[in-house]
Amino acid sequence: MVSAFSIRSMRASRGYLSALVLAFCLLSCSGRPGPHTVVMLIESSPTNLDPRIGVDAQSERIDSLIFDDLLTRGDNLDVAPGLAERWEIPDPLTYIFHLHHGVKFHDGRPLTARDVKWTFDSLIEGKIRSTKTATYRYVDHIEAPDDFTVVFHMKEPDAALLWNMSDGAIGIVPYSSGNEMTTHPIGSGPFKFVSAETDRDVIIERNDDYWGEKAKLPRVRFAVVPDATTRALELRKGSADVEINALTPDTVFSLRRDPALAVERAPGTVLAYLGFNLRDPILRDVRVRQAIAYSLNRKPMIAYLWRSEAQLARSILPPQSWAYNGDVPVYEYNPEEARRLLDAAGYPAVNGVRFHITMKTSTDENTRLMVAVMQQQLRDVGIALDIRSFEFATFFADVTRGLFQLYGLRWIGGNEDPNIFEYAFDSARIPPNGANRGYYLNPRVDALIDQARREVDAKVRKQIYAEVQLILAKDEPYIDLWYLDNVLVHTRRVRNLQLNPAGNYDFLRTAEVAQ
Repeated sequence: MVSAFSIRSMRASRGYLSALVLAFCLLSCSGRPGPHTVVMLIESSPTNLDPRIGVDAQSERIDSLIFDDLLTRGDNLDVAPGLAERWEIPDPLTYIFHLHHGVKFHDGRPLTARDVKWTFDSLIEGKIRSTKTATYRYVDHIEAPDDFTVVFHMKEPDAALLWNMSDGAIGIVPYSSGNEMTTHPIGSGPFKFVSAETDRDVIIERNDDYWGEKAKLPRVRFAVVPDATTRALELRKGSADVEINALTPDTVFSLRRDPALAVERAPGTVLAYLGFNLRDPILRDVRVRQAIAYSLNRKPMIAYLWRSEAQLARSILPPQSWAYNGDVPVYEYNPEEARRLLDAAGYPAVNGVRFHITMKTSTDENTRLMVAVMQQQLRDVGIALDIRSFEFATFFADVTRGLFQLYGLRWIGGNEDPNIFEYAFDSARIPPNGANRGYYLNPRVDALIDQARREVDAKVRKQIYAEVQLILAKDEPYIDLWYLDNVLVHTRRVRNLQLNPAGNYDFLRTAEVAQ
């Protein structure tokens, strides 16, 4: 068992090195933000601001400020009215949406049902090339009988349709919009696009004609700063105002002491997990997977590696989800039970070692520290963990090709809807058709997932997904480690920042600059 002292020592060493970097690293030459501009630090540029195309986090989060979706998402990650003030599902193959009146695009054109129809038709009919097209594969055709009514006719039931029309999934673009949306996006959201320069910044300004609650910030500049240490320094010197989930826990701990800065924290939905290759001759035995789960003491890792900025996980779904089931088997730290299971699986300890397994990881600092702790904890039950770290692109390519025994990754956003069960665990979604990277095969889970997709009654779907989560907890194709908290650091001149579970940029809708 790894001791709390060992983890503290790792953290202390890391903190000492970070302090040296903070002491000697030169700051960039950017000045303080203007009185009407808030500067937000982001790690990378958005890849494409056309909401029909961009799928990376920066694209979707900035798009949700520029564009309106048909629906929004509530606090329990269900769907709520957006551009559509209400909707009806007269049968599982028909969805009728009624739009708000008086909505205008940023160029003054009214937003009508024709624009909604075009947005989705341009994907479904291949006018725009995008990976999002597959999301709407069950849509047969769309009608716009009048300016404020849109009717979706389905080929077969798809209960995930509403989710895939909400926050950041796909914003509504003007009729006849083509590839020009990539360079000059025109939406109807609370902010208007001003400019974008790759690897430098994106600038948006308030839409004073917004149909909903107007933003209070006149202008936001998203400054691209890839290096975490530089982001911390920019906040300290006041040349930037805000960042979210882009600093290490040790850095946040240090910044808390700065009287000019404030830290906001709330439970988040990002899931850290371990994935098994179920084709592996050792790991295909569920007793081995359960033993590994019992061997890991997650609580001290959360306390000392994450400075308690995470919550223990029991499902791939976050607790905020309407479909979450926390009443499942839990693998609390129990090395004695781990040893019993490994003995029963036919792996006696020989000179203290039962077998070797290899874990592939990225070179992310926190991940490397985590697996070092895991290595010590698994050694205590006789499992020799060999660690192989790679640059992320190489690591992820190996994971998608099934070239691993054990790996560690995070679900960011994709696990907020129960449709994740199909994407990650259905036997038909083995890469390249999905993210069933561990080759998990369970006919009962497949049948439940198909049943849930065809069921429009949320109460019935919740019961189906509860059984799915129970089976997954017993089969343990993943070890769900923890959900990372949303941690936002900002200068005190910016206030009224309201975090939501998804950790997106919606807090900019309510934020304001102190006068």
